[in-house]
Amino acid sequence: MVIISYPVALILLTLISFPVGGQLSVPAVVWGSISGVAQAFGVWWFYAALGAGPISVVSPLTAILVAGIPVGVGLALGERPGFIAGVGVVVALVAVVLVSRGTTDKDATPHAFTAKVAWLTVGSGVAFGMNFVLLDQVPVEAKLWPLVFGRLAATVIVLLVAAFTANLTLERGVPLRLALTAAALDTTANVATLLALQSGTLALAGVLIALYPAGTVLLAIVVLRERVTVWQAVGMVSALAAVAMIMVG
Repeated sequence: MVIISYPVALILLTLISFPVGGQLSVPAVVWGSISGVAQAFGVWWFYAALGAGPISVVSPLTAILVAGIPVGVGLALGERPGFIAGVGVVVALVAVVLVSRGTTDKDATPHAFTAKVAWLTVGSGVAFGMNFVLLDQVPVEAKLWPLVFGRLAATVIVLLVAAFTANLTLERGVPLRLALTAAALDTTANVATLLALQSGTLALAGVLIALYPAGTVLLAIVVLRERVTVWQAVGMVSALAAVAMIMVG
């Protein structure tokens, strides 16, 4: 899915960036490229951790790192959200864990949380979280071009990893159509992420973006008719409360 969606997303981002314009600079290219590297390794390590370890542990641990790192870096850089927004950040962090906690491992073979899985999980969480931090550093005048260079770097890494692990195969039929759809959604999400980071503080934008598992659970309920667990329900309500507090604050 990724070796199809990433190159297609690169093409889409390039086509969008030309009419939008923007001023290319060394910082824009460097920060954008490094963010792409972080994103590529985050995806690689996350799927490796899910495949080798228990999803019920890997998913929430990754989620808390993805949400917590932008908050921590933002506070370290001097960002100080208001009291209500600050409470909303804490509630959002809890919501991310609760929503992700409902995921279970349905494989017949039990998966242990080994040292290797732990390193993969922490690595993926740090990489995804740092992706937000790095995108927050790109010059605003560059517009969308940093996303193009980021996706270029990520595409190269993903294709190299796929080639060296004998996974460089192209799917057809339904998987291909789904991968193309994913590329379009991925492009939209990347543009929205960059605009959100440029419009607000890293701590608040980062934690709101990290609430994406709530959207995934909601879609699973509506589209796939999956049943929500009690913890996921509490997490989704908490996510809504967090968004409201951050908006008010």
